[in-house]
Amino acid sequence: MNVLDPEFKHDIAKEPGGENIKVCFACGICTASCPIREIDSRYNPRKIIRMALLGMKERVIGSDFIWLCSSCYICTERCPQGVKFTEVINAIKNIAVKEGHVHPSFVAQMDILAKNSRLYPIDDFDNRKRESLGLPKLSTGEGSAGEICRASGLLDIVKRKN
Repeated sequence: MNVLDPEFKHDIAKEPGGENIKVCFACGICTASCPIREIDSRYNPRKIIRMALLGMKERVIGSDFIWLCSSCYICTERCPQGVKFTEVINAIKNIAVKEGHVHPSFVAQMDILAKNSRLYPIDDFDNRKRESLGLPKLSTGEGSAGEICRASGLLDIVKRKN
């Protein structure tokens, strides 16, 4: 059953980046400008904000769509009300993670980051190419990014929620 949460918009506004969600008047420029919409016509930033403003919290934070924003900021540049959709969507993602809704691809990325200190592993091919260009080899093991994931507890938070 979908229960409305009238406090959801206020919760978003309290998060860093979510402060101006309530000034959206649903003109749709964000959606018309969005490059993700060109790839998947179901992606609709205007609808995400409207649902959030209406208190449809579980539908919003449980949706895969909140994880699709490419952070290109085109919507932010074009919004006549100055709604910073990219920052609002990040505020919504923060709430989603706190409440146990973490997209599986994000969990996989955190695993890779913790293991390799990069989002993709470095292999011999990469280092041979770098060497041919006169660049130093990159470490293939753990490094500071992996240590930060573990020390900050981010990896534990993400894994605990799924």
